Amino acid sequence: MAGLYLEDFEPGTVIRHQLTKSVTESDNMLFSVMTLNPQPLHIDFDFAAKSEWGKPLVNSLFTLGLMIGISVHDTTLGTTIGNLGMTETQFPHPVFHGDTIRVETEVKGVRASKSKPDRGIVEMEHRAFNQDGVLVARCLRQAMILKRPL
Repeated sequence: MAGLYLEDFEPGTVIRHQLTKSVTESDNMLFSVMTLNPQPLHIDFDFAAKSEWGKPLVNSLFTLGLMIGISVHDTTLGTTIGNLGMTETQFPHPVFHGDTIRVETEVKGVRASKSKPDRGIVEMEHRAFNQDGVLVARCLRQAMILKRPL
């Protein structure tokens, strides 16, 4: 597995993920429809054209999922037991169709579990940027991670 074990996470480490994604109209429409989100800013081009943005916004929950998804291969693939939370989630700039998203992850904290010796908790800050280097999303994520097998 490509994921890191608890012992591999070092506070202060910044991982710049190589995987990027250009967000398409289909991504935005499919995600909005699948999550039953009828917000016209996402799915109604005429409505969005009359907004302050002048065009559809990509669903922010898609952006959040994409940001974390891009990080998985380099961080938690096969070593995570589960997400415990995502806090301080922010979307400081909108994402539009055609934007290419890149992500970096900073390890903020690591601690062993007090009750289960095979695992611990890692806190990571994920940051997503568009093709112009503008921050479009960030969040703190707390995940339960396996320790390296003995």
